[in-house]
Amino acid sequence: MAPLPALLLALLGVVLPAAAGDPVVMVSATKTILRRGTSVLVNCSFSGCDQQGLGWKLGLETQLPKITVDSGTNWQLFELTEVPEDSSPMCFLTCPPWSQETAAVSLTVFDFPEQVELGPLPPWQPEGEDLTLRCLVAGGAPRDRLTVVLLQGQEELKRQPVVGEPAEVTATIRAGRNDHGANFSCHTELDLRSEGLELFLNTSATRQLQTFVLPATPPELATPGALEAGIRQLVTCSLEGLFPALEAKVHLALGDRKLNATVTYHNDYLSASASLEVTAQEEGDQWLVCAVLLGNRSSESRRNLTVYSFPEPILTLTATEVSEGDLVMVNCEAHPGAIVTLSGAPAEPLSRKSQLLLNASSEDNGRHFSCSAALEVAGQVLYKNRTQQLTVLYGPRLDESDCPGNWTLPEGSKQMLRCQPWGNPPPQLRCHRKSDNTSLPIGSLRPVKRELEGTYLCRAVSSHGEASREVLVTVLYNQSNMVIVIVLATVGAIVSSVALTTYLYNRQRKIREYKLQKAAEALLLKPKPHLPEPAPDLAPSQH
Repeated sequence: MAPLPALLLALLGVVLPAAAGDPVVMVSATKTILRRGTSVLVNCSFSGCDQQGLGWKLGLETQLPKITVDSGTNWQLFELTEVPEDSSPMCFLTCPPWSQETAAVSLTVFDFPEQVELGPLPPWQPEGEDLTLRCLVAGGAPRDRLTVVLLQGQEELKRQPVVGEPAEVTATIRAGRNDHGANFSCHTELDLRSEGLELFLNTSATRQLQTFVLPATPPELATPGALEAGIRQLVTCSLEGLFPALEAKVHLALGDRKLNATVTYHNDYLSASASLEVTAQEEGDQWLVCAVLLGNRSSESRRNLTVYSFPEPILTLTATEVSEGDLVMVNCEAHPGAIVTLSGAPAEPLSRKSQLLLNASSEDNGRHFSCSAALEVAGQVLYKNRTQQLTVLYGPRLDESDCPGNWTLPEGSKQMLRCQPWGNPPPQLRCHRKSDNTSLPIGSLRPVKRELEGTYLCRAVSSHGEASREVLVTVLYNQSNMVIVIVLATVGAIVSSVALTTYLYNRQRKIREYKLQKAAEALLLKPKPHLPEPAPDLAPSQH
């Protein structure tokens, strides 16, 4: 047999020869506290019993599985395997003729908890409400050395011994906004330090708490009371006082149709907006619903909207461009349920149709016809209008008010002569003086001269005809100045006449003198004929 370890020798002690006296049995173990399922060696020994006699016996009484490991003259070594629980194995000695002697050893089994679990937390915990934390502990021994601790982060919330199997330890806290995102856990402490071992910890998984605030005030819906088919409108839903606002979701729907909302957040406020366009098939009352969901709760607002169809009225003219004297039919018609008013139409009971028959004149050129439709929706009267313009073609007009027939203008003053013809298409105008076809300056600012006087013919021409008008222009000037001018002119004329007469007389005289001189020179150059001596003048000279 292999030599026993030193530990076993220590258990056995020094084996002495049996001594005389009363029999004594002794028991010892390698350890008195051991991990569940492990083995331990137990030694039984005795003294005071004559081993030479018959009927003596040394043994170990236990319900645990045992194996005799070794033995000597007064001792036996047993191994107890897979010890499951606390036990008190007993050594016994039968030594005749005396009665049986016994000695027991107390074995304490320790074990770590099989389960240390913090109960599930609610997905969302309302702020200001109580939250109960639960830690479940299954297994673990010895229980008088086992303690459970509930923790928030590293802060102890509660500590108490583990009682019961399984054991549940609870702690209640008032959840606040500051607890949002906090970590909670629990652990057990098995304290075996007094047995020469250590403090054993078993920790649960960590759970995170989410707190929230959803105000009692319902969301605010901003939308018109009625929605027109085919018209895109903005629907807005908002709510203030949320925490954490970024975790809130918004459901926006019209009837069974979910709307694609764009959500914006700012601190504890959110706003959801959706562009909504309804169809004629959705006419009638529809519920607009806005629900804000946060945590495990929701807040909802509803609004009843009226969906309606109201297209613009139909306004038609038999022709938008006619000649003067043509008949024009104007028709105005509205969507069913609406009534119309046609400008210029005779008074008649209101209905969805109205007509007007018109004999086009020049005054109707550029006239606007208005067709106004009215529809009552959700207690409100809505209006829609459509207009059409009529163009009337007519010949030129030259009226006294636009082209005066008599203009009297002071000489030297600056005047702008106006002669405005009318017509569609606009006519071309030309004014010329009847005596010499001189044009009259129309529409330009210039000084008045005396030469402007005269009778003019103004003629307006277009593709639809022509019109003419005589215009008399009279220029006023100062009469005293006229006399001076006449006198000066007369004097000037006399002086000029005298000067001209003198000039002509002198000129004729010089011409005669020149001719006489030439004739004399011609006579001197001719040969002189032989003439008879003149008879002596018998008449006496007179002086």
